[in-house]
This record gives sequence, structure tokens and C-alpha cells, in this order.
Amino acid sequence: MARERERDREERDSEFTDKLVHINRVSKTVKGGKRFGFAALVVVGDQKGRVGFGHGKAREVPEAIRKATEAAKRGFIRVALREGRTLHHDVNGRHGAGKVILRAAPAGTGIIAGGPMRAVFETLGMADVVAKSMGSSNPYNMVRATFDALKNQDSPRSVAARRGLKVSALQGRRREEGEGDA
Repeated sequence: MARERERDREERDSEFTDKLVHINRVSKTVKGGKRFGFAALVVVGDQKGRVGFGHGKAREVPEAIRKATEAAKRGFIRVALREGRTLHHDVNGRHGAGKVILRAAPAGTGIIAGGPMRAVFETLGMADVVAKSMGSSNPYNMVRATFDALKNQDSPRSVAARRGLKVSALQGRRREEGEGDA
């Protein structure tokens, strides 16, 4: 019975990809000298629109990474992707002094983003996006600002549901406006 539960947990974990974004060595000065510890920032996703990040601290690096991965799996968010590859619209996010701009991109663009943001997009399963980070270059703030932006992302389906319309009516209206501009 316990083996079956263990196997089920391993199969569930294998569907997720995790990326180590940053490791920070921290020290505590005690009477005998210094004690070193490690803090890890990990991003975990299923490459199908779910992603989470976690922070873990321990005396050894592998233990800190394990704790961060567990924390990331507890805090998943779902992001609606257009055609399973990019954002529905441009969006801004911020956390503290970290500001990010995420822009939808045409097919074939790839992921144009800095290190911590790139890890989020790869684990999310996003194929085309252009992102710019302004302000803080601290990986923790960049990841949190990216998550703030992704939470502000709206799909046409959710907008239509909120307004009490059909998705086709919503997108048809957008096409009519575009034709008037030409």
C-alpha cells in the first residue's frame, strides 16, 4: 500500500519540470566562527500552463533545493495561453522595485527574456514571448513581478464570461474595430 502511494507520487512529480533560478550563500557568525547556509529559488511547471515558484533555506544545497521545490508545488497558478504558445495580450507586473513588461509575440519568435524570467516561461510551456525587466535585477523580485504579470493575464474566455457575452461576439467586435482603422 505504501509503495503504491510512493509510486503515484513519483509519477505525479515526473510530469513537472523544475529549474533552479538562484542559490544564495548566507552566513551566520557564531562564537566559534561562521556557519554557512544556502537559500535556493526554484521555479516548477508542467509546461502546459501551470507554474509555481518556491524559496527554501537549509545548511546544504540539495536540501534547500528540495524545500524550494516543495514550496513551488504548493503555490501553482494557471496561466491561459493563446494557441498554447504565447500570451493573449501585453501585460505589466511589479513587485517591490522589480518591474517587468511581457509582450505577446508571433510564432517563431522564441523566448526573449532575462535569466529568472526565462526560467518561468520555459517551465510554463510558453514558446513565444518578449519580456523586459526594469528596475531591480534581484532574481526574487523579478520572478515575483513576472508572476504578478501572469496573474493579470486575461483570456478572451474569462473576459466573455465576466461580461456575459459569447467569445465569438467578443472577438467579432474586435475584428469590426480593426476594419474601421484600415
